[in-house]
Amino acid sequence: MTDLPNHVEIHEEGPREGFQIEPGPIPTANKIKLIEALAETGLHHIQACSFVNTRLVPGWADAEAVVEGFKARPGVEYTGLFFNGNGLDRALAFKDKLAIHGSISLTASEGFTRKNLNRSHSENLEAMRKHSSLQQSKGVPVTRIGVMAAFGCNYQGDISPAQVISTLEDGLAIAAETGATISLFSLADTMGWATPARIERVIGEVRTRWPDMNLSLHLHDTRGMAVANAHAGLKMGVTRYDSTVGGLGGCPFAGQPKAAGNICTEELVLLCEEMGIDTGVDLDALIEVGRLAEEIVGHQLPSELIHAGSLAAFRRKAA
Repeated sequence: MTDLPNHVEIHEEGPREGFQIEPGPIPTANKIKLIEALAETGLHHIQACSFVNTRLVPGWADAEAVVEGFKARPGVEYTGLFFNGNGLDRALAFKDKLAIHGSISLTASEGFTRKNLNRSHSENLEAMRKHSSLQQSKGVPVTRIGVMAAFGCNYQGDISPAQVISTLEDGLAIAAETGATISLFSLADTMGWATPARIERVIGEVRTRWPDMNLSLHLHDTRGMAVANAHAGLKMGVTRYDSTVGGLGGCPFAGQPKAAGNICTEELVLLCEEMGIDTGVDLDALIEVGRLAEEIVGHQLPSELIHAGSLAAFRRKAA
């Protein structure tokens, strides 16, 4: 166990994650409304949209309209997801409004690589070599390696820490070949296989191999373990987490259409507050945004907190 962090950096992905998987079309104006409301809560990082194949992800066919439409709040970094050259060019058209971060995206499970990207692991490595070079040729520094299915996979089963280490080594080899300098490893529990023990084992092995590398966690609540896994990550000293307001989202290629989405941002904030860790987020304001998100999608979201309310609110009433 490492000393608990004093501050945690939360990267809100609710708009991008949530609207990519919702079955019904969400009006562009409502997407903009949610992004602008999130920016009023104290969050400093919001993934606003996804520049991906609109045939595969029709929920983000209006990515350009959303970015054009929302009013950026000073001090908030907005990003858009992209996986290839076309997506990168679409994102770069908004470089004055979006922060464009380059990354090498890999998967610890070949089964998921084939399902998600229709590629073998070796084919994906070659694609990432080209993508890393392309990003840098367009002035986008590549500083992050992301590993999906880092804790287990619906198509391949358990993923060992050694497989995660090997995948990160593949990413670092690509970075060395293409002249990228990596400062962050992002480990994603894409299909909700993580448990606190798995979190501790994988992070422990990664830290042993690369003790000075910054780490982030992208946790899904597929099996109800996301908050417990975040707690384990906090005890291991991880200071950056991806999350979604209300628990929006989920992976459309995971083979579990009814699964819960990411760890709920408001539940992560509550966990941190109760552990004495600062997030900079106004929890009661965030809960209201979670309720707004539920209204927008038109069905109940996984978050318990947007229905129960914060502990601080009840403490004020009790006082």
